[in-house]
Parts: sequence; C-alpha cells; structure tokens
Amino acid sequence: MANVAVYNIEGKEVDKLELNDSVFGVEINEHLVHKAIVGQLANKRQGTQSTKTRAEVRGGGRKPWRQKGTGHARQGSIRSPQWKGGGVVFAPKPRDYSVRMNRKEKALAIKSALTSRVNADKFMVLDQFGFDEIKTKKMKEVLDNLKVTRALIVLDKKDDNVALSARNLPNVRTVLSNSINVYDILKYDTLVITKDAVAQIEEVYA
Repeated sequence: MANVAVYNIEGKEVDKLELNDSVFGVEINEHLVHKAIVGQLANKRQGTQSTKTRAEVRGGGRKPWRQKGTGHARQGSIRSPQWKGGGVVFAPKPRDYSVRMNRKEKALAIKSALTSRVNADKFMVLDQFGFDEIKTKKMKEVLDNLKVTRALIVLDKKDDNVALSARNLPNVRTVLSNSINVYDILKYDTLVITKDAVAQIEEVYA
C-alpha cells in the first residue's frame, strides 16, 4: 500500500496515511479513462442545433426562369442550396450526443485517474481546512503553502467557507467526494483532498 504525507493548512507534514491499493493502486486503464472523458464532455452537449433543409425553407415554389434560352444556368427553385436564403445541405438536426458507461466502467475509470495522480506525486492530503470565514486570500495562502497553483479540492462534506473562498481563484475548483469525476481529476495539476474524503472514497470504491 502507498503511504502519503498528510499536511495541515500551513503546509507542514503532520501525519502519514496509508492508501487502499484497490482504489489508489490499480492498473491504469487508459481506454476507460478516455471513454469517461469523452462521455462527460459529450453529455454536456445540448444537441439542440437545427438548420432548415431545402424542403423546410419558405418559398421557391415556382421555377425562377424558363429552362432554356436565357443564358443562365438552369434552376428549379430559388431555395436550392446554392442560392442565398436557400436550404442547407445535410443540415444539422437535434440529436442525442450522450455516451453511456456501465457502473463498473465508471468506477474503474475514476480509480485509474486517482491512481495516476498518486503515481505522479500530484495527490496531497490535508488533515482539514477549518476556515472560520469566507476569505479568498486565506485560500490562496493555503495553496501557496502547499506549493500548488492549479488544484481540484475534494471535501468530505459541504463547507461554504471553503467553497466560496476558492470560487474566485481561476485555477481552483471544489467538489465533494461523492461528485468526483475523471475529467476534473485529470484537468487540474494537483488533487488536494481532505483525510476524511479519502476515507469516504475508499468506502465507496474499494
């Protein structure tokens, strides 16, 4: 089992934590990690784009000029695709972009992402935040103490003082342990997680 240091908000090591290998030491499945990221981004798409084909554009019922003798190319409708205001060829229509993964695939993808962060020494455990007020400056100081700039902060329970203190930092995002996802884990350089959140994740995914 991997051992990681536990830090306080001053950036000092205060303890050691043994991680569960069944969650933080699995064999990384790159295919499922890729599938999870593609799926998450695809599922955000509304799929409501719609453009009219030549069958749906108003007008153009009569032939604009006779077939022969004008010197112009023959035309059947002023709503053909080559005309201004005409229909669109292969027009995009509303569709469902969602990608489905089963429960075991999702779990293995998340465990693979967590393992990659541990292997890369981008996994930092905090004993607790314990903010008594909402202060962005204080959150910035904590991240500076940990020598972290781009961070995903994982909390074990809802804490408005921490979440609102981090909200105005452009490269920081806070999530609860039950809302972690592969995209966010890999998007941010470092995973900063509370000790209790580690226990919750191990309880769910072990």
